[in-house]
Amino acid sequence: MAADTPLSDRLDDDDYPAYTMGRAAEMLGTTPGFLRAIGEARLITPLRSEGGHRRYSRYQLRIAARARELVDRGTPIEAACRIVILEDQLEEAQRLNAEYRRAAQEASGGSGTGAS
Repeated sequence: MAADTPLSDRLDDDDYPAYTMGRAAEMLGTTPGFLRAIGEARLITPLRSEGGHRRYSRYQLRIAARARELVDRGTPIEAACRIVILEDQLEEAQRLNAEYRRAAQEASGGSGTGAS
């Protein structure tokens, strides 16, 4: 998002990298090392500030929080990251499938209100 975008728009943007590593770790109740580890596992890729510091978005913090829940339950961090990635892929596939079904129903003139 461009620097000339109004502040209110940036703060409402789930993908705007508003949080430093320290603040993100504090919000998640974890350590910067945990955030580095899930970055190394490619669960999230924080943006970098001009000075090279990691910056996290609200969306990334939600993903990190899910991984932390799994790790707190005893799941190894690499496995937790893989689970979260697969859950995210499944959710996206289900969303696309629902869109394709709606489009197919509209194209065939069906209302989609009948029993299956």
